[in-house]
Amino acid sequence: MFGRSLALTALLAVSLAACATPTPYQPVIAGKVSAGGFSEQRIEANRFRVTFAGNSLTSRETVEGYLLFRAAELTVQNGYDWFSITDRDTDKKTRTSVEPDPFYRPWYGSYGFWRPSWRYYGGGFGWRGWDPFFGGPFWGDRVDIRTIEKYEASAEIIMQKGAKPEADANAFDARAVTENLKTRIKYPVQK
Repeated sequence: MFGRSLALTALLAVSLAACATPTPYQPVIAGKVSAGGFSEQRIEANRFRVTFAGNSLTSRETVEGYLLFRAAELTVQNGYDWFSITDRDTDKKTRTSVEPDPFYRPWYGSYGFWRPSWRYYGGGFGWRGWDPFFGGPFWGDRVDIRTIEKYEASAEIIMQKGAKPEADANAFDARAVTENLKTRIKYPVQK
């Protein structure tokens, strides 16, 4: 019995730890629940729309870096040498949640006139009473405010063969991009 509960606790801890990590470099698979990843859509023979979506723990820099890495990878996979970005955008989705302190008026209404009360010693004033309905120095009117941000980057790329034009700031050598970014790419942990 103890071994089973220990194993269940360990499994729960690993599951929670997996949820608390930035989005790894992975494809988005239709029908599979994931915390984001890359996807692409072919528009023409040498033109793609590439997207990378991150979770709330994935920075904007990481999302944009993974997008460039996927564009370079896709370029090499399709037999091209360099790619040019014709359209690029990064969306930031922000959600704010406000939750009251759980100790502020949690259940007192269901007990009629009975409710807990506390006394505390206030420096210079002696003993004073505190009531959850009338506020006080401890928990009155506290709220937990959390802002959650998620980034999604997208770009339309055109792939070409041959030498990259040096004067074009939107042109990238695909092999150089993959070589320079490969140490920063975090892949999903295999289960």
